[in-house]
Amino acid sequence: MTLDQTLTTGIELRVATLADAAAFAEAQVRNREHLAPWEPVRSERWFTTAGQEDRLKAQLVRFQNREVVPWFLFEGDRVVGAITLTDIVPGPFRSASLGYWIDKDLLGKGLATTAVQAVAELADRELRLHRIEASTLVSNEASQRVLRKCGFNQIGTAPDYLHIAGVWQTCHLYQRILNTRDPGEPAP
Repeated sequence: MTLDQTLTTGIELRVATLADAAAFAEAQVRNREHLAPWEPVRSERWFTTAGQEDRLKAQLVRFQNREVVPWFLFEGDRVVGAITLTDIVPGPFRSASLGYWIDKDLLGKGLATTAVQAVAELADRELRLHRIEASTLVSNEASQRVLRKCGFNQIGTAPDYLHIAGVWQTCHLYQRILNTRDPGEPAP
C-alpha cells in the first residue's frame, strides 16, 4: 500500500513517523495563533517534542491497527501542514473522518485543496473506503470552500458539536462518497 506522494513541487505528503515529532512541534509553535480559533485548547506540553512523541506513539499504534492515517505535509524537513483520517471503520460502513490544517505562510495557494483531494484518492484506491466525512466550524468559510472544491457535500449542521477554542461550537457536516462499489472490491 502506497500512502506517500508528492503534492506539488517541493511539498510531500508522508505518513508521520516518530522521528517527525520535533518538526511537528516546531510547526505547532510557529502556527499556534493561526490555529487557535480552529482547534481545541492545547496544553503547553502539546507544543513540545516530548508531547508530540507521546501523541505520535499513540497514533502510530492506531495506524498499525488501521484505525487512523496521520500524514504530515513536508517542505524539505519542515512540517507545513497535517491531514489525518481518523475513526476508520471497515465493513459495510467503510468510512473515516478527515481533519487538516495548512501552515499560515502557505495559505491561499491551493495546498489544502491539493492535499484533501490526494487523501480522498488514497482513501478510495489504497484504503478502499466508501466515504469520508468532515466538519468545519460554521465560521470557517475557507475550509468549507476546500471541501466543496474536493467534492464534499454539506449533509447537515450540528449544534454544539465540537469543543474548539474553549467553547462548544456549531459545525457544518460534510461527506464525500468516494465510490459505489461493493465493500473491499478493488478500485478500477
